[in-house]
Amino acid sequence: MSESKLSEGQLKVGATGFLSLFAIVGISFYGLPFFFDFWVDDFGWSRTTITSGNAVGKLVIALFAFVSGWVIDRFGPRRVMLFGIVLGGVALVGLGNMTWLWQFYFFYFVSSMAYMTAGPLPNQVLISRWFVTSRGKAMGFAYIGIGVGGMFVPQIARLLNVNFGWHTSLMLLGLLMVVVAFPMIWFVKDNPEIVNVTSRSDEPKIPFMEVLKRRNVYLLLIGSMCSIGAVAGTSQHLKLFLSTDLGFSQEIAANMFSMILGSSIIGRILMGWLSDKFPKKYVMILIYSLVAGSIPLLYFASGSPALLYVFGFVFGVGLGGDYMIIPLMAAELFGVKILGRIMGVIITADVLGEAFAPVLVGYIRDQSGSYTNGFTALIILAVIGTISISLLPKRPVS
Repeated sequence: MSESKLSEGQLKVGATGFLSLFAIVGISFYGLPFFFDFWVDDFGWSRTTITSGNAVGKLVIALFAFVSGWVIDRFGPRRVMLFGIVLGGVALVGLGNMTWLWQFYFFYFVSSMAYMTAGPLPNQVLISRWFVTSRGKAMGFAYIGIGVGGMFVPQIARLLNVNFGWHTSLMLLGLLMVVVAFPMIWFVKDNPEIVNVTSRSDEPKIPFMEVLKRRNVYLLLIGSMCSIGAVAGTSQHLKLFLSTDLGFSQEIAANMFSMILGSSIIGRILMGWLSDKFPKKYVMILIYSLVAGSIPLLYFASGSPALLYVFGFVFGVGLGGDYMIIPLMAAELFGVKILGRIMGVIITADVLGEAFAPVLVGYIRDQSGSYTNGFTALIILAVIGTISISLLPKRPVS
């Protein structure tokens, strides 16, 4: 079956990826930082504490990433994703009702479990099974869901908070997550009925332990870990930086988040198209360079607010391609038959970068009273990631 005309199953897979990533990443991952300053004000928690919830949850989940990849390879992504979406809803409802610090950590852990079981990993495997020649565009479309979710959720959260307070806002967002994503996942299939759609029958299966001996795995692992750490460290602190340090209003902060996630849609479409036309290595270098080049603009945000919007656009375009390009590069280098396990290993490292970079920046800010050195650390991380990817081969090595 030619991918020039999409089958009904492929359309369902694309819609499933869009809606599940809208929910589990757009609503939860990018929505939660909008509430950070409320928690600082209501509970008196420090920035280090606020960002450590994500770190603790992601650290524990990192221990299970490979297991999740194996389960997805063995049993298929659909059942895992159904479980994860429900967990995501429970996590937000729980955070909306928390009164103690242990509840904060517990429900952040549940949220991280949801991210692992219904977020990028199973969607990457599902899309890679159904698409080959147009895999980049398909992945790009699915990842637009993150941008749409991240663009609208800050505005929805702001309106809900004005009318109901942050407690009820989080609970309503949790219910929205399940309503949006669960039905489509229920009807999707793990694999196409015609095997030739994904060419899995004639793709050689590389032994997993053999793959782990190749340096390309570790270059991809280091590169993605550093760049995602830089993205997470920036996005997790942006609301605090804008509202607390620079004194911008809640409306301006919400608009900035919407702009970043809106421009990420451009990034996902553009990078998905480029990855189908050009070597994915060069597309990946471009994405990581955009992330590294955008963060320095935050140094001048207080003196020139216009630069803040330049930052938002450039960072958003880079963010849009960052998570999406990793499975495309992995599938090209190692194939789709063991993609779940490969991505399990890589995501373990990515989760660690995503967990500890925000905590590092928060600690530096708490100690110094400024984000300057913290942003410098994030720039260094992004540059290291770019260099690592530049050392990958342009084409797969057999």
